Amino acid sequence: MSEQELDENRLPEVVDHVAVARLYGEPLFALPQDLYIPPDALEVFLETFEGPLDLLLYLIRKQNFNILDIPLADVTRQYLTYVDQIRKHNLELASEYLLMAAMLIEIKSRMLLPPKKTDNGEEAEDPRAELVRRLIEYERIKLAAAKLNNQPLLGRDFLRVQVHNDPTERVRHPDVSLVDLREAWADILKRARLHTHHTITREELSVREYMGNVLRLLQGKRFVEFEDLFDVTRGPQVLVVTFIAMLELARERLLEVTQAEAFAPIYVRLAYTPA
Repeated sequence: MSEQELDENRLPEVVDHVAVARLYGEPLFALPQDLYIPPDALEVFLETFEGPLDLLLYLIRKQNFNILDIPLADVTRQYLTYVDQIRKHNLELASEYLLMAAMLIEIKSRMLLPPKKTDNGEEAEDPRAELVRRLIEYERIKLAAAKLNNQPLLGRDFLRVQVHNDPTERVRHPDVSLVDLREAWADILKRARLHTHHTITREELSVREYMGNVLRLLQGKRFVEFEDLFDVTRGPQVLVVTFIAMLELARERLLEVTQAEAFAPIYVRLAYTPA
């Protein structure tokens, strides 16, 4: 037999279908004929209950029945339908549910009979009263358990942190160089300059007073250069007031401002002859 024939024998009979499974890494295109699948292997329970009371409470709440006035006929019919499904697969589990089913049938039977009065002549208690009390108590416990389950739980919602601290172990602090100290000091000075406060005081300056000062500087002089009339050491406020004083004197024709030619120095002189 040739190598090509051997390769063709290794291929599955159906090559254009999708493999239904893989067995030891090899594709499986059809299920074996002798494969045994238990009847319950692929069965899925969509609703699981913790006991007969849980199932009964589920049927009542699902259909918005009043728990104080349970329609036993409808609830018992639905309850027995679920119990029949359990009996087909797990008779031991169904025994607990059968006991509750018998109780429901008994209560329904007592409700169909005429009510009997007690020895005191009072009306007999509703046959459903004891069942309602058990359902209310069970629901209260179930809600409390759900609330406790929602609380943070160690190992599920958070983990405990354990820190090992050896007091005998000496902590080694990092060394600080002169460059680090210099940069830290420069940063402190920089931040200190940002918080420097400037005190501003108001100085009362009189234009009339500086008009007199300008006239005194010009007395006895033929010309005075314009820049010599300003005291640059007194600050911008004094310079502004001095300039205004000169403008006022020129307006009142008490001094003259002259210039020989363009871009030449500016001179100031008195426009009158002092007495």
